[in-house]
Amino acid sequence: MRIFVAGATGAVGRKLVPLLVAAGHSVIGSTRSAAKAGLLRELGAEPAVADGLDAAGMRAAVTTARPDVVIHEMTDLAAATDLRHFDRAFARTNELRTRGTDILLAAAREAGAKRFIAQSFCGWTFSRDGGAIKTEADQLDPNPPEELRRTLEAIRYLERTVPASAVPEGIVLRYGFFYGPDTGTLSPPMREQLRRRRVPVIGDGGGYWSFIHTEDAASATAAAIERGRTGEIYNIVDDYPAQVRDWLPALAKVLGARPPLHVPAWLGRLLAGEHMTAMMTEVRGASNAKAKRELAWLPAHPSWRDGFADAAGSSAGQRSAA
Repeated sequence: MRIFVAGATGAVGRKLVPLLVAAGHSVIGSTRSAAKAGLLRELGAEPAVADGLDAAGMRAAVTTARPDVVIHEMTDLAAATDLRHFDRAFARTNELRTRGTDILLAAAREAGAKRFIAQSFCGWTFSRDGGAIKTEADQLDPNPPEELRRTLEAIRYLERTVPASAVPEGIVLRYGFFYGPDTGTLSPPMREQLRRRRVPVIGDGGGYWSFIHTEDAASATAAAIERGRTGEIYNIVDDYPAQVRDWLPALAKVLGARPPLHVPAWLGRLLAGEHMTAMMTEVRGASNAKAKRELAWLPAHPSWRDGFADAAGSSAGQRSAA
């Protein structure tokens, strides 16, 4: 098949493109940076330089590619560093989830694509009451902290729009919190913050986080091309949702950092905001049972514990080689 990966140089795209090429697909990967075209060629893809918010440019890239499948992996997570002002930090990602989705979906439809797969997120989005682990049938947070509202509404928009598409067939993949070598939870800024003990456990640290290695996000996406059901949403996470009070000290230990500090919830609200306190104390994890059953997918890194150690070791090895 011909597959167009929008956002092909992102954390998932860099793992997904070679996986698709190895499976025998012809891959066209888009990036908004001409400087990254060489990377896409190295990964085995035909590069297309197009900004996801430029309707004319994206239309031209997709219609020229004539893909059977379009995969929406466009975010701007590298810019999301000021989590104290969460919605502002995710402003461009939110626009890519709304207007960018509309642009890419219209282009895919015009190009005659048969399937459209879009990245979503389930790290903190579920209702904070009821059980600790949520399925795709559970509702999203009806009353999120103010700093998360625009971001959650963008996620809601994508999750309404894509499954409603019959031509092309729309499927949504909700990834958990990313990690990988020097990526996501193991990114250089996060490592530095942990080493400086600037990421405390707030309150009881009882919030449940669901993680996913970028390699496993990519393999689930590849599985969805063949086996995902039209109009469905899938949680793409590992097997062991973890409370903050468990995973944060474990991550610090893997990185050789001192254990994180503990601060009471009232102080966390003052220092980090109500939204970050909720993430530390109240958010719910996600079940991957539906994805495993319907996509015939199993994460190669079923536990964040082993996954953190493997990814951190890979990061160290890459830096030593450099």
